[in-house]
This record gives sequence, structure tokens and C-alpha cells, in this order.
Amino acid sequence: MRLTESTLSKIDEAILVGIQRGDEAVYKTLFTEYYPVLTTFALKYVSEIDTAKEVVQEVFIKLYRKRESLTIQQSLKAYLFKAVYRTCLNVIDQENRRSRHYQEATLHQSDTEYTDCLEEAEATQRIYRAIEQLPEQCQRIFTMNRFEGLSNQAIADQLNISKRTVETQISKALKLLRKALFLLTVYFLLGSNFF
Repeated sequence: MRLTESTLSKIDEAILVGIQRGDEAVYKTLFTEYYPVLTTFALKYVSEIDTAKEVVQEVFIKLYRKRESLTIQQSLKAYLFKAVYRTCLNVIDQENRRSRHYQEATLHQSDTEYTDCLEEAEATQRIYRAIEQLPEQCQRIFTMNRFEGLSNQAIADQLNISKRTVETQISKALKLLRKALFLLTVYFLLGSNFF
């Protein structure tokens, strides 16, 4: 870390030397002193408090990671504020790019594609609701088998029940879910006014 003595105060210089040496107490003191004011400053540029906090944390992480090769030519306070400002601009730029991509995707997506996505999301939600309606043991066994990938024997061993009980519960779950999916299919074929 190169320091410019003519522009850095002795206090800043001592803090930077402490950070360069990896002195965590010095780093924590600096963080505690500047974190609140830098977060408030970041809020002038980004709209959410969580984003502002993330920006300031990112600046401090970069400061610590680059401590040995960092060049500071102004006061430490000025350096931190400028770093937060630049990071805010990067965040705004990324958000703008994301927004443009979203708008472009929305413009190119037909109403049919949108409707298909919406129906798929609704169908998935209904399936998960149907799973949640299963009896407790049946739901637990089905989830362990289908979502956690456990074999019937592994489930039996883990729950201290017979393998046959596991098979029966999975069969019961599938029967109830088939019924729920049938009703879901009827719902989409006949429309929501049917129900």
C-alpha cells in the first residue's frame, strides 16, 4: 500500500498501516466508524437500504482484500466516499441493464408464451399445495422419496418403519396427487368458472 504523506493525516496513515498488516482491530474500528455514514450516503444513489448496506460492505471487503497493493492519495474518508459512489454507479448500471433485458424479453414474449408460463406456475403451485394436503406421514415419506431422492429402504431405516409401509404411503400419495392433477386438468380445460 503506497501512502502519500503530504495528503494523508498521521491518523489515516496509522490506520492504513494497521490494515496493511492485517490488524483486525484497526479494520473493525474503521468499519464501525464509517459504516453508518457511508450507508446513508449510498442511499442517495440506490433506492433500498439493503442495497446500500451491500454496497458499503463490498467497499470494505475490497479495501481489505487489496490492502497490500492499494494506493491512497487523498484522505481515507474521501477514498471511502468515492469508492461507495463508484460502487453505487455500478449497481445502478447493472439494475438498468437488467431492466432493459427484462423489457426486451417482455416485448418479444407473445401473449401465448406469457399465458403458458403463468399456467405452468399455477399448476406447479397447485401440485405443491396438493402435496401439502397429504397426511403428515404420507407427505413426509413422499417428499423424502421424490425430492430428497431417498430409496424406500433408506426412508424405512431413517423413520424406523417397514419398507412395505413406505411403499404403501408412496402409493397413497400418488393416488391422491393423481386425483388432484385430474381436477387441475379439468380446471384448465373448462376454465376457472367451472369451480
